[in-house]
Amino acid sequence: MKLATFSHGGRRKVGAITARGLVPIVDPTITDIGELLRRPLGAGDLETLFPSSAHALDPSAVTYLPPVVAPSKIVCVGLNYADHVKESALQQPDYPTLFLRAASSLIGHGTAIERPLCSDSLDYEGELAVIIGVGGRHIATSAALNHVFGYSVFNDASIREYQLRTPQWTIGKNFDGTGAFGPHVVTADELPPGARGLRLETRLNGQVVQSISTSEMLHDVASLISIISEAMTLEPGDVIVTGTPAGVGWARQPRLVMRDGDVCEVVIEGVGELSNPIKDEVEI
Repeated sequence: MKLATFSHGGRRKVGAITARGLVPIVDPTITDIGELLRRPLGAGDLETLFPSSAHALDPSAVTYLPPVVAPSKIVCVGLNYADHVKESALQQPDYPTLFLRAASSLIGHGTAIERPLCSDSLDYEGELAVIIGVGGRHIATSAALNHVFGYSVFNDASIREYQLRTPQWTIGKNFDGTGAFGPHVVTADELPPGARGLRLETRLNGQVVQSISTSEMLHDVASLISIISEAMTLEPGDVIVTGTPAGVGWARQPRLVMRDGDVCEVVIEGVGELSNPIKDEVEI
């Protein structure tokens, strides 16, 4: 099943993407996928929440929002593809490079990624996102995939100048309007275990700038869930952003940065296509 969070008629809703269009959830109190996952769900409940007889909306007539609007945690993974480690001229770590993104940085499919007034170093990072469905702590690797609700697409757009000012990457990864997420979540049952073997591509103005198989991740989805849960309790609706491959603009010569008027697309086989225009921040 493919589920999206969207705005229509001034209201935030959850819908299932079907051959007929976007079918809104029957419970209007559930206004994003995170809220859906925090409710107790039994076998078959998803199907009853999106009845086939319900009126369907035209997907082109809605505004897509981040699938999980305000996750309690967005845990991002750096240096998770060997080719990206090499182009970054950094040592390949044995332990995942983890950092947090704030929910305030998130935007949905079709919304513009903002190039901030203070810097001209806006870079793209196409990534696979994991949405946690069942929470837990000290999760064994062998059981970790049972905690996954589904997968989505993420563009971890980064302000490199600020990211590299200190050893901690937090500031360069949390500018407003830089965490593109969506357009929907594909439930885990529709994809290979751990979303392995899927082609991930990033395109800037139609040109492929990143391309790799998700099988090339140094730390796979199950390992990441287990390692992260050693330290913190994962909760329903939490998001793990699994890292980007080689081809980022900052590692190129000459450097390639995103500017006003550009369009960046991240496509993951079987998961979806996330597209966002780039615009300059407006001075207030």
